[in-house]
Amino acid sequence: MKILLKGVISIEELQPLYDKSIECLHCKEPSTTKKIRSRFIKVARYDTDFCPIYKNPTANALYYYIHVCPHCGFSFSEDFSRYFPPTTQEDIEEKVCSKWNPHHFSDERSIEDAIKTYKLASYCGALKKEKHIIQAGILLRIAWLYRFQKKQEQEKRFLKLALLEYEASYSTGDFSGTQVSEVRILYLAGDISKRIGNTQAAVKYFSMVLERQKNAMEASIIKMARDRWHEIKEESVTSNLAAHA
Repeated sequence: MKILLKGVISIEELQPLYDKSIECLHCKEPSTTKKIRSRFIKVARYDTDFCPIYKNPTANALYYYIHVCPHCGFSFSEDFSRYFPPTTQEDIEEKVCSKWNPHHFSDERSIEDAIKTYKLASYCGALKKEKHIIQAGILLRIAWLYRFQKKQEQEKRFLKLALLEYEASYSTGDFSGTQVSEVRILYLAGDISKRIGNTQAAVKYFSMVLERQKNAMEASIIKMARDRWHEIKEESVTSNLAAHA
């Protein structure tokens, strides 16, 4: 049954996507971008690196994580800081804005569109000297999108790039003050290391997580690290048995 009040949209007519007004961090021009209404976002499960697997793949919130300014091309997420270090805006103007062929990503996005927006944001973030932890999150999400496409080489490529940024964030401490904790960074470094085939590094990082379990508030991550650590040990035993069979 539809609601007949003037100006009120019925539940049946409500669309997953809506327009959100944004202001470009660089040029300050206003525009709109699409977002998915939370009621339509249904996660079936998460991969071990926190990649969300949606019940309805067409309502994938990852596609709309990045804002692309249609006026200047500067691309960013809501996690970007508003501060631009000296000379970075000039670099962005020269390397992004002056080469920008005005177009927009403000309509419904395909997975290919989404990948383009993330790569633009990664480039802009590098020019802006955005924190390593922010760059790591962007690169990890690109890997997830390639995982959805089953493009393993590209997924592995961006997992490696994300790992470098997580390691840089950990060593510099630039995750401090963000929603990403030390335990979460170490866990992700371990999980990514395992995914790219570096089990020695994975064991090291998972062990570092377990060493912090007394002071860590994230019991679920501690459990995940323990489970992953045991998986590696079991795989090692199985491999050794097979080698001597």
